[in-house]
Amino acid sequence: MKRKRVGLLALAGLALLSVTGVAAGSASAAESGSADAAARGRGHHDPVIIGHRGAPGYRPEHTLASYELAYRMGVDWVDVDLVPTKDGQLVARHEPEIGGTTDVAKHPEFADRKKTVVLDGVTTTGWFTQDFTLAELKTLRAVERIPQNRPHNTLYNGRYQIASYQEVLDLTRRLGRELHRTLGTYPEVKHSTFFQSIGNPTEPKLVAILKRNGLDRPDAPAIIQSFEVSNLIALHRQVRTPLLQLTSASGAPADFVANGDKRTYADLVTPQGLREVAKYAKYLGPDKAQVIPRDKNDNLGTPTALVADAHQAGLKVQPYTFRNENPFLPANLRSSAEPDAYGDVFTEEAAFFKAGVDGFFADQPDTALESLHAFLGR
Repeated sequence: MKRKRVGLLALAGLALLSVTGVAAGSASAAESGSADAAARGRGHHDPVIIGHRGAPGYRPEHTLASYELAYRMGVDWVDVDLVPTKDGQLVARHEPEIGGTTDVAKHPEFADRKKTVVLDGVTTTGWFTQDFTLAELKTLRAVERIPQNRPHNTLYNGRYQIASYQEVLDLTRRLGRELHRTLGTYPEVKHSTFFQSIGNPTEPKLVAILKRNGLDRPDAPAIIQSFEVSNLIALHRQVRTPLLQLTSASGAPADFVANGDKRTYADLVTPQGLREVAKYAKYLGPDKAQVIPRDKNDNLGTPTALVADAHQAGLKVQPYTFRNENPFLPANLRSSAEPDAYGDVFTEEAAFFKAGVDGFFADQPDTALESLHAFLGR
């Protein structure tokens, strides 16, 4: 019953929202809701909720449908992971390997493109965006990446194309006009060192798109992200668009490893490391475990000094990723062992707001906004 209830709630709650437009009769309500949400003070003065890959709790990630739903739920920003195509376009995919997020395996014409590559030190087998033109990728359809956690999303398997970053920007502008508020994107450069090594770098393509779309300015509705460091330092000299340094709870940036630099992500989040990051970035995007780690029982623990240290360095802190389903929550906030059932994400999100974060990335933007409104008391 719990699985059925969760699925029904997720779908019924979205019944009035259209991913291709708002039905006649509901448009005024949607616009009213958006105006009300904006009046309650979101933006970069209050903590910011970023739709992580759109609204993947309800639609397959990184599709136009996922992004549109996130905006209509009320967030002003969405996260867009970018990888290049064979013909030099940038598309929205979490990874260049697309076997787990599209129906490419069902296309016999692409069977010979399956291969194995070493991606940032990890041997990975599948189909990769850099081996396809944008036109070829458009013949594929997106599927749910984690169906064990989001079985209701499989309803949408096969409905949506892979989106180019330009298409995401076009959608963002169109919805901004419709919803009467400024909307923006957080483009993330994925696997920078890898794509440079194969002669298909992402950064020049991203710079060109930002300039072409009038986003090369300090107040642009765009914030560039990367888990690597040297590319962000280079981008800081090439564009005026704000930058966000992503960090992980373990390991080291791929460019550090490739260049023999012994520093790790842990070094980046020391007070000295944060001062170095602040020389080129305005934002820090840590793994949420770096802000509030889990204790030995996998329960939510005590906040670290990271937020205070980052603020002291002049950085805003926006951790990732908040998800409603049980497996992604601290043990003491899970409702059951069911992988697709929701736990008490409100308590987790409230703890991070109290720890002083400047927002966060969330798979369920509506839930995160509910937490934000509760925290702000408005």
